[in-house]
Amino acid sequence: MSLDPIKLRQDFPILSEKIYGKPLVYFDNAATTQTPTQVTDVMVEYYNKYNSNIHRGVHYLSNKSTEGAENARIKVQKFINAAHSHEVIFTAGTTESVNLVANSFGECYISEGDEVIVSEMEHHSNIVPWQMLCQRKKASLKVLPFNDNGELMIEKLDELITDRTKILAVNHISNSLGTINPIKEIIDFAHSKNVPVLIDAAQSIQHKKIDVQALDADFLAFSGHKLYGPTGVGVLYGKEKFLNEMPPWQGGGEMIQEVTFEKTTYNELPFKFEAGTPNYIDIIGLGAAIDYVEAIGLDAIDAYEQELLAYATEKFNAIPNLKIYGTAKNKTSVISFLVEGIHFYDMGMLLDQMGIAVRTGTHCTEPVMQHFGIEGTVRASFAFYNTKEEIDALLAGIEKVCKMFGVKHA
Repeated sequence: MSLDPIKLRQDFPILSEKIYGKPLVYFDNAATTQTPTQVTDVMVEYYNKYNSNIHRGVHYLSNKSTEGAENARIKVQKFINAAHSHEVIFTAGTTESVNLVANSFGECYISEGDEVIVSEMEHHSNIVPWQMLCQRKKASLKVLPFNDNGELMIEKLDELITDRTKILAVNHISNSLGTINPIKEIIDFAHSKNVPVLIDAAQSIQHKKIDVQALDADFLAFSGHKLYGPTGVGVLYGKEKFLNEMPPWQGGGEMIQEVTFEKTTYNELPFKFEAGTPNYIDIIGLGAAIDYVEAIGLDAIDAYEQELLAYATEKFNAIPNLKIYGTAKNKTSVISFLVEGIHFYDMGMLLDQMGIAVRTGTHCTEPVMQHFGIEGTVRASFAFYNTKEEIDALLAGIEKVCKMFGVKHA
């Protein structure tokens, strides 16, 4: 099934906006995707008609909001093919999901002298929580490197994993390089050594079909705002066996079963990990975003975005003095680049004046930049509502900036 980007763009009013009098070209999708009216309309409806705190009321509004939020949990379960809906924990996003595991799993399973493995291409949100855990527990953080194409050197896992390794945390897709990592192969090898795996799916959930049971993932995290949904909401999937053993991370309302001054007992899954009033209307919005993406079809989305990536890569490679960082054979629709003689901030700010939104800097992956000996890049990331004509506009913009700096561009 193919998709029609021109038709789909009509669902996103922001894409019709003008920036400095010029049509918006939005190529910052790896940071945040835009949200269609099919999602915002649902959220506005709940705010205007049904808004009430969930799980703690017997009246109509509370029941209606509770039903909406719990239906969203079931949508997530089906979307990632979790075995049980109670394996779906709602969080504020990928960062909170990883922190939850680092704190709760770490408290339960990690002791002095143990080891945690992350990859060299991780987002800071999948590095820093593990560093904090290792400092607290006097454990060691080990790093799986990648090669200069931006591909993980998974053959190094055999020497990295020891009998003290307690968890491996790795992204499915790199936000700064676009690399699609062979997570099934990584999970299978780690499991052969009895090591559980957390997958950061923040950059894959909007591009690829994910089946946590087929992958045999132990934990998987993603954010709503990368999936055409609202900000401030995300998901932690965890296998029931781990979640049952892990202690709560935060205390408060909803996560308890009974409270006395002598002792508190905790609620069942998933509520044990959802202390306080949840972000229930954004959770409902996330469910609507899943409906929207499934109506288009992830296979169609992936195929079209790969078409955009191939088109852009060919054009970029024809520009002298431009270097792409992240040239893995298996990539998603992200291009990070530098033009010799032009600082990435200058490139980004001048493109912005032309109405073109790209991301500049380290992309919260400073170790990736250190690997290549650079301070940052310009990143263009494409979604299904982008077009080849917009890529041509970006290329024309890059050429214009090159002319300003006297850099050869053709």
